[in-house]
Amino acid sequence: MINLPKFLACLSVTALGLVLLAGPVQAETTAAETAYVFNTLLFLMCGFLVMFMAAGFAMLESGMVRAKNVGTICVKNISLYSVAGIMFYLVGYNLLYGIDEGGYLGSFGIWGGDDSALTAETPDYSGGYSTGADWYFQMVFVATAASIVSGTVAERIKLWPFLGFVVLLTAFIYPIQASWVWGGGWLSAAGFSDFAGSTLVHS
Repeated sequence: MINLPKFLACLSVTALGLVLLAGPVQAETTAAETAYVFNTLLFLMCGFLVMFMAAGFAMLESGMVRAKNVGTICVKNISLYSVAGIMFYLVGYNLLYGIDEGGYLGSFGIWGGDDSALTAETPDYSGGYSTGADWYFQMVFVATAASIVSGTVAERIKLWPFLGFVVLLTAFIYPIQASWVWGGGWLSAAGFSDFAGSTLVHS
């Protein structure tokens, strides 16, 4: 029979010995890699949670409209995520993060997320997180901003004009406004503080 206190004491001494044998360089590399993995995971998990808001907005709007418009409301809420993802990929992400420090407008172009430093012989984790995870996280917030507008125009606008508005909002309006604060633009340089995206997402 195993004596549990003695076993745990031996295990603790062994673990302490292994920690003391680990070199500081190895620990630094491991810490950077671990931080990179967990930061990326956090971006993805929070993005998944924000994406569930689409279902919540669809249910909220379905309860606000007449029964004959419920199908259109659900299609509108699903479609806006598709349009938001495509437009944010094509134009929006570069407008948000392609801005000079203190500038007013980012660069136009297709998002070119570059995580190639991770596949090198000695991976570089200095970015702190994956650009793909950041793109996804920002895209769901862009779509959430469009979902908020969707609720205000329920039963007041047809599907195609609304999707046209979503194109403008997700490709130009939101990314430019967000670049002023999150992308290091002129509002950020002026010291503007935005709590958890409350100004950007809701205005």
